[in-house]
Amino acid sequence: MELAVVNIQGAETGRTVNLPDSVFGIEPNDHAIYLDVKQYLANQRQGTHKSKERAEITGSTRKLKKQKGTGTARAGSIKSPVFVGGGRVFGPKPRNYSFKLNKKLKQLARKSALAYKASEQNITVVEAFNFDAPKTKSYAAVLEALSLTGTKTLLVTGDVNTNVVKSARNLPKTKVATVADLNTYDIMHTERVILVEDAVEKFSNF
Repeated sequence: MELAVVNIQGAETGRTVNLPDSVFGIEPNDHAIYLDVKQYLANQRQGTHKSKERAEITGSTRKLKKQKGTGTARAGSIKSPVFVGGGRVFGPKPRNYSFKLNKKLKQLARKSALAYKASEQNITVVEAFNFDAPKTKSYAAVLEALSLTGTKTLLVTGDVNTNVVKSARNLPKTKVATVADLNTYDIMHTERVILVEDAVEKFSNF
């Protein structure tokens, strides 16, 4: 797949890059994407939820009323789940939500997500750039020049660019990641993927 390279002013540079078909031209696998996104979201869960059962409630253990003759159900403790303030039956307990996925499946999921963005023509390639210092206004100007202000974007760089990362992190709907740190959720959760030109060659080993 061939795309034109633009600069951060939004003007064409006259150069083009070829995105590898082994990544951007494959037939997407929806189930792989589903599993990888499910794992990503599961890993975000702390799993610290907890409710008290009747054995953990502070309260009297005396028998509330006599066993027979009251015309109502027998009751042994105020901590019973049927009373207000009693323990909870089968309540949540701390647990780990993470689960394992094979590396090749996760790789297929990332490629499938990028293939979807390519087929929808939601990929922009910009020439390599940097800022002298971290400045939100600088990155906002880049997005405005690319007509992407207010659009959910994911900028993919070849290597970590601290000034660009710090310039973008205060902007809503904006994320910066290196090729090595890309994940399926971020790709699918964005409207536009912006590839820095020097990042394209790294997809050959993606």
